[in-house]
Amino acid sequence: MRRSLYHKVFEAHTVRKLASGKVQLFIGLHLIHEVTSPQAFAALKERGLKVRHPELSFATVDHIIPTDASRRRPLMDSMAEEMFVHLERNCREHGIAFFGEGSDYQGIVHVIGPELGLTQPGMTVACGDSHTSTHGAFGALAFGIGTSQVRDVLATQTLSMEPLKVRRIEVGGKLKPGVYAKDIILQVIRELGVQGGVGYAYEYAGTAIESLGMEERMTICNMAIEGGARAGYVNPDQKTYEYIKGRPHAPSGENWSKAVAYWDSMRSDRDADYDDVRHFRAADIEPQVTWGITPAQSVGVNESIPSLASFAEGERALVDEACRFMGVEPGQKMKGLPVDVCFIGSCTNSRMSDLEEVARLVRGHRVAQTVKALVVPGSQEVRREAEKRGLHEVFRAAGFEWREPGCSMCLAMNPDRLQPGQRCASSSNRNFKGRQGSSTGRTLLMSPAMVAAAAVAGCVADAREVFSASSR
Repeated sequence: MRRSLYHKVFEAHTVRKLASGKVQLFIGLHLIHEVTSPQAFAALKERGLKVRHPELSFATVDHIIPTDASRRRPLMDSMAEEMFVHLERNCREHGIAFFGEGSDYQGIVHVIGPELGLTQPGMTVACGDSHTSTHGAFGALAFGIGTSQVRDVLATQTLSMEPLKVRRIEVGGKLKPGVYAKDIILQVIRELGVQGGVGYAYEYAGTAIESLGMEERMTICNMAIEGGARAGYVNPDQKTYEYIKGRPHAPSGENWSKAVAYWDSMRSDRDADYDDVRHFRAADIEPQVTWGITPAQSVGVNESIPSLASFAEGERALVDEACRFMGVEPGQKMKGLPVDVCFIGSCTNSRMSDLEEVARLVRGHRVAQTVKALVVPGSQEVRREAEKRGLHEVFRAAGFEWREPGCSMCLAMNPDRLQPGQRCASSSNRNFKGRQGSSTGRTLLMSPAMVAAAAVAGCVADAREVFSASSR
């Protein structure tokens, strides 16, 4: 069989095939945060087990940590503080590197892994977080896992998994100005659906994908899970190697050339076999905005919400529910819909390239008086670099709040939450009911540039029009 990267990496990490038909897979990197780990560590303690390879695990706090002055310890939220204490103690007892609130490396787990050089091509990565697929941007197989699987990785450094099918998603051509990686992945999910990738790993390819920087590739892979895929990845190339080189955990010296040779060998064969191939034209993709309660319910910013009749009969109940919850109607244009909050951050879009682009666009503009807008960097490293370049001053001058690193208003397991009924333009990855901390809060997913445009306009707007003089 002519092999894809998925098959090469999966086979290289196979420990044995199990009687159930599943495969015991060695995990090369295990990332830990405070939410899914306490019960896993407790299960080890109950069985008298130790962490099998503590040197392959790295922990941080991101979901619960406040992003304003209330992050001082002890945290005001007693449950959050308890999670924090458990993670500190467990990492100390098992010899696991921990990046706490005082660490120079604290940040969102899917931001710090790559920036520290922990994530590398040809690797298997696991983390108790849905969006672990982010790390596939480096040519790794990265899996989000549940608490019981976190326990298994801690105890054995392996996972029990069923082999996946592989779908190649080719995005050919060149993106139009004002269209970003976030728009690509929302378009893919819109066309293939939130269940379209069930049982698959997605290989993202084509000239439009290859032209993206590493941080934009991370955005694409981050949301593979939103399309139902178990993992998403991009084949490693020179951009990948340039990003990794010189980072704290990257190979160095003579080990560097050996590593690159291995990484090259993991790339999909030119004539690799795939279970399915889908084609998209980059030039056809417009800036996207979600109108509903799944990432697949999106339209181009200048389009109208589809009519109920345009959906399959089995989908209409969900469409009707989404419209009623979001306060919109079929046939309505999203452009001009008022927003109350604008959030730029999350493991999808909180890296330096995201912040640089937003700062470039909003310079000289001002957030609408009716809008609360915040920018939350993905890590302490991103925060330091942004402040070194003066981006925080640009944001503040435009009326954005500049925060400390954390997941913030993505999952809202911290004080950054929507109030009842508020509508939020968000650069995050999920628009489910209650996702941003309020059972009646409403989330509109879009690129950071589109969030910035909404902040300035006070409503859903086309960033290409709001920032016409700054269009890239």
